[in-house]
Amino acid sequence: MITERHLFGPGPSNPYPEATDALARPLLGHLDPAFLAIMDEACEMLRTVWGTTNARTLPISATGSAGMEAAFVNTVHDGDVVVVAVNGLFGQRMCDVAARCGAEVVAVEHGWGQPVDVDRVLSAHPSPAIIAAVHAETSTGVRSDIAALGAGKGDALLVTDAVTSIAGIELAADDWGIDVGYAGTQKCLGVAPGLAPFTIGDRAFERRVEKPRSWYLDLNLLGGYVGEAGVKGGGRTYHHTAPVAMVVSLHAALARILDESLPAVWARHEDAGRRLQDGLEAMGLELFAAEGWRLPELTTVKVPDSVDSAAVRRHLLEVHGLEIGAGAGAYASTVWRIGLMGHNARPDAALLVLAALEDALAQAG
Repeated sequence: MITERHLFGPGPSNPYPEATDALARPLLGHLDPAFLAIMDEACEMLRTVWGTTNARTLPISATGSAGMEAAFVNTVHDGDVVVVAVNGLFGQRMCDVAARCGAEVVAVEHGWGQPVDVDRVLSAHPSPAIIAAVHAETSTGVRSDIAALGAGKGDALLVTDAVTSIAGIELAADDWGIDVGYAGTQKCLGVAPGLAPFTIGDRAFERRVEKPRSWYLDLNLLGGYVGEAGVKGGGRTYHHTAPVAMVVSLHAALARILDESLPAVWARHEDAGRRLQDGLEAMGLELFAAEGWRLPELTTVKVPDSVDSAAVRRHLLEVHGLEIGAGAGAYASTVWRIGLMGHNARPDAALLVLAALEDALAQAG
């Protein structure tokens, strides 16, 4: 990922300060009617960003990994067959979480940096209860065709990780047949980490586990927390103390995104990513993710032979105030991950990264 220190705070260098400004506002009580109205509006805006009409769309009070756990702990019954498309670290994590929830996991392995082979996944088991895949694999910078999985899922539920795709590239949960989806706030939404935007459709909710292994992530309880009971004519029920500042920050970020419009936001990420990737290749660097499936918001690039990955990353951080991510797993020292997300998805940010990386490589040489 890239974080740019002088762009994060409010001020003239940050063109989208709403989310960070919201964190500094005086706190409301988590049962204050004004906060409950903000929560309702945030849930409604999340429906738009997810591309869904699901009533049960909410920001879970934890990071994206808790969203993953919520997805499986509420839908996996003991012995259920769960087919997981694995093409990176977070597909692997899906396998681990599903197994802990009592699933019989069928992992369909792919090379890292390659998109999911839809036919292999759909033919991996004749009657799975769940098919799970990562839309935008954060560890490799590759996109997979979730719509094709949804079209061929049959009676299975489709669980989708959209942590790095939400508000960065097209996402259409209802049209694509996503039954359960989870995301994070810290990527293209441009909000500090701490919430997991989550959605579950009626089809999946009807098959839910009656008493999940987790109390905190039990959707039977969380429905009242976000006002589902209110939709049905009842009232809210207390479940936990909401992270008020985080929800207010998310609300501000979603309002800005929808004001710009989702197509414009997607186009901005596409333009920034293309400029960065073209520039990297012009420098003689080799991209890691498969051509045609590369994410614009997260670019993976191979570390040149004989270059010390950690030294380059340290130079970028200490000299230029830029942080790019190392690779994951077996590629920890041989791949860089560069994210242009949220307000950093701009041409000037792409050019800044290219110039700084060129300087860092010259120093390394």
